[in-house]
Amino acid sequence: MKTFRKTLIAGCVAAASFAPAAQAEKFFGSSSISILHSDQYQGVEFDAGGNGGFEYEATYFTFENATAHNWGSTFFFIDREQGQGDVEGSDNVYGEFAPNLSTSWLTGADISFGPVKDVSIAAQYEFGGGTEVNNYMGGLGLAWDLPGFMYFTTSVYYVDNEQVSDDYQLTVTWGAPFEVGAARFLIDGYIDWSTAESDHKSEFQFTPQIKLDVSNFWGAPGVLYAGIEYQYWNNKFGLGDTLMDDQSSVSALVKFHF
Repeated sequence: MKTFRKTLIAGCVAAASFAPAAQAEKFFGSSSISILHSDQYQGVEFDAGGNGGFEYEATYFTFENATAHNWGSTFFFIDREQGQGDVEGSDNVYGEFAPNLSTSWLTGADISFGPVKDVSIAAQYEFGGGTEVNNYMGGLGLAWDLPGFMYFTTSVYYVDNEQVSDDYQLTVTWGAPFEVGAARFLIDGYIDWSTAESDHKSEFQFTPQIKLDVSNFWGAPGVLYAGIEYQYWNNKFGLGDTLMDDQSSVSALVKFHF
């Protein structure tokens, strides 16, 4: 709804106007390009007659950028999906931009409690994809201090969906490095769960990646990774099993950081 979009924008402007005088400081920034390939992606079968969807082959090219600041963080990615085989030519572009504003920085007070490092005002914009969505999200996020994790976050959003009824979404993200002998690995990923409404079903995505830090073997850690991504997607796009089966896919991936 337009009212929510205006409220979200006005809230961000108001928050910025009350920001402390402390100079903004950047702690971290990273960009990357990934290539993923699988023949287990799940497509919509509009004339399935109750038999669900179909599996198809595709390659994804993904650009990501993540930053961390004393005032909060940003995350942006854009995917280009190139269908192959039976779906060759059915290419799509989809992206998300997610800024988070630290309430500790905003208020000048330490908002941490227990294992929670900070509370943030969270926003997200989703665009593109096969149905050309433009969705606006706003809510609250928690950054957790958990043993073994580089980061662990949880966010709850109200979602202003452009093409279906508005709903709510819970997002969990994590990153955990570990070593086996001289080999360095990273397990990271996300969970998205959204509520059901009158015109769509509840969705659940579980998408972890396990990657080997290949470039560490020649003295350049954190530059080139290779591994796999697993994705389980229940009620993909909010559709039931009449039009699409749940997706359970394994993708090969290569990721280059710069």
